[in-house]
Amino acid sequence: MLKVENLRKSFGGVVATADVSIDFPTGSLSAVIGPNGAGKTTFFNLISGGLQPDSGRIVLDGEDIVGQPSSEIVRKGIGRAFQVAKLFKSLTVEESLRGALQSPLGRSLQMHGRFPTDDTRDRAHEVMQQLGLEKKADVVSGNLSHGDQKLLDIALALVLNPKVLLLDEPVAGMGPEERTQMIDTVYALWKKGGLTVVLIEHDMEIVFRISQHIHVLSYGKLLAQGNPEQIRNNPAVIEAYLGTPKEARA
Repeated sequence: MLKVENLRKSFGGVVATADVSIDFPTGSLSAVIGPNGAGKTTFFNLISGGLQPDSGRIVLDGEDIVGQPSSEIVRKGIGRAFQVAKLFKSLTVEESLRGALQSPLGRSLQMHGRFPTDDTRDRAHEVMQQLGLEKKADVVSGNLSHGDQKLLDIALALVLNPKVLLLDEPVAGMGPEERTQMIDTVYALWKKGGLTVVLIEHDMEIVFRISQHIHVLSYGKLLAQGNPEQIRNNPAVIEAYLGTPKEARA
């Protein structure tokens, strides 16, 4: 499905991504973790076309997508939700989703029409139902709670039927109840089948609970990868990020 091969990106003398190679199998749920400054968001920016790598390949369904514009990468099947939700703040939830469907850029207001076709309305309502937003269809996006804004951000990526969904800290800034609801929603989306999910997350309880595969970055390098139990007990990961084994189990 999605393969990253020898991916490298530097900013001046700082190496943000150092020859990273990771496979994300079709239908998998994976986490990318690591300390602040490890290169996680840069890694997502490279995959989604926000940045171009200095070298390496990003292969989606057998095609190297490096060098393609982000709009084309979206069309080919990579969707992304951001740590800070990127919304059409003056539009309602339904208008935002229908606008994303109609826009050639996915998240641009350069729409072909203010009120798209019946098909886009049906798809918008389908995604709102999946994410529990159907009762807020007429709420202006800027007036939503923080948790619902994050849900809408995921919906904006999901409405375009991606093959791969990148989630950058989906529970950031949420209280305990919102965090539980969000991660249950993400897990249910994945469990439904067909969607490859990759998330960046600092909450290790969440990572160990839902992830099939965990990839650990440190100073731009791939430090370790494996299943939750392997990562939890990896001495290098404990030293670089998780702390003592007791802390890793917390």
